[in-house]
This record gives sequence, C-alpha cells and structure tokens, in this order.
Amino acid sequence: GASRRKGIMLVGGTGTRLYPLTRVVSKQLMAVYDKPLVYYPLTTLMLSDIREVLVISTPHDAPLYRELLGSGAQWGLDLSYAVQPEPAGIAQALLIGREFLAGDPSALILGDNIFYGHGLTGRLQSASADRTGATLFGYWVADPERYGVAELAADGTVLGLEEKPAAPRSHYAVTGLYYYDAQASQLAAELRPSARGELEITDLNLRYLEQGQLRLERLGRGDAWLDTGTPSSLLAAANFIQTVEERQGLKIACVEEVAFRMGFIDREGLERAMAPYRDSAYGRYVAGLLDEVAA
Repeated sequence: GASRRKGIMLVGGTGTRLYPLTRVVSKQLMAVYDKPLVYYPLTTLMLSDIREVLVISTPHDAPLYRELLGSGAQWGLDLSYAVQPEPAGIAQALLIGREFLAGDPSALILGDNIFYGHGLTGRLQSASADRTGATLFGYWVADPERYGVAELAADGTVLGLEEKPAAPRSHYAVTGLYYYDAQASQLAAELRPSARGELEITDLNLRYLEQGQLRLERLGRGDAWLDTGTPSSLLAAANFIQTVEERQGLKIACVEEVAFRMGFIDREGLERAMAPYRDSAYGRYVAGLLDEVAA
C-alpha cells in the first residue's frame, strides 16, 4: 500500500511582532478565543487524515508543547518533538524532519495559520491523497505584497512564485500549508540560504514548479485563512472564532471532537480525553458530544 502521509507542524519563530506578549510564551500557545492557537493547525492536519505529526519548536518552548500536547495518544495521534535551534527558514523544517519522514510524503503546516471553511475538509483530504509533486493553497488577500504570491494562468496553472513582491502579479497569497511528495527533504537539502540567511519555502516550491509538479488549490471567498502575527490580527481571529462558535454552538478546532469524528478515538477515548477539562465551557462542549452519541 501507499506510504502514510506524515505531518510536520512548525511552531518555531520568536514572535517579536507580538512582544511583550511572546517574551516568555510562544505565540502558538497564545489564546485564540477559547483554545491555544496550536490547536487550529493541529486539527487541520488531522482533518487531512494525518495521525503522525512532528512538532518543531524552539529549544525554550519544546517542553511546553510536550506538556500541552503530550504523546498525542489521548487523541489517537502519534506526536514527536524536535527543535529548530534558531529560525533559519520554513524549508529547514523538512531537514529537521528528514528522519521522521523516512521517505514518506508530508504535509507541512505553520503553527500560526488558521483555516476554516465549508467543504475545506474534502479539499484537504484530496490534496493529502495525491502522492505526486506538491500542492499549495492560495488565498485572495487585499495586501499580497506581505506574502509569497502565486502568479496564475487563466486555467489556474502556477506560472511563478515570488516572496513579498513589490509589485504582486496576483492577489493570491500562498498560505502556510504545503503538501509534498517523498522528495521534499532531498530538494530542501539542495537549497542555498537566501539573502536573509534562511532556507526559503518559496525556493523549495519553485523547484517543484521547475519540475512541472506544483499545484495550487485556490481557497474561495467563503473560506477563512487567518494570520495571527500581530496583536490586532490575533484579536480579529479570536473575534471571528467567537462569532461562529457562539452562533452555531459548535466548536472550531476542538481536538477531541475532530479525533472522535475522524475515528481516531472511540467513545471511551473521548471520555478519557475530556477528563482534564470538566470545569470549563470547552469541557462541557465535549461532554455534550458524548450525549449526542449516547450508547
């Protein structure tokens, strides 16, 4: 059978744009409304049907992630941990994760990216099921010059990629979620650091483009891709999540719920996983799921 796709979640970085919030605590441990930011990218990987995930963080924060997420067994996951000694580029995650991947295809997600939308799960799973080349997700933004930008042909074919271009050739920003085939670590090993001394993910994606193996899935205007790099964007993300959750009475990125609905854990597993949260609104929500599937 096909080798399983593995996930890499990069929760490195110094979060200096959020100082003093992030002087002692990693950005991805910050609250986005009712749960830590890291729950959002973790559940995005889970919805892609990925159960083995390598969490890459700074040496300072690694123990905190281990304390928060543990082995992952409580959610039917297999979590491993590694450190990125200093921020040397997103593509470096594929070198740090090379042994973990052991030649399997991967999905790399940045720990501060929040994705939400109807039908998104199906698109994640189809990107995950495709074993060849690389798949990126593009999102129409008002200010593309702040991101990696994809230039597209009329039929959606990627013509070019540029990192923070002064004159963007489209409004499609490349989001922090990348699906790669088995050659990603090898290609990353061949990259040279950029002018700012980093192994650029755009350079890796350009290698796939040169091989004619790069796809871009365009997220629609009904999808949300939220960036959480500044205090105002962190608050905006929290307000967005609060609005949807309070209106629907459903939670976004509830790890226990996603694990249960994906079949990673059963009813008993769900009961065990929620035990620490009984006193919180989050715990009451998970308890409500148990009632919903009452035996």
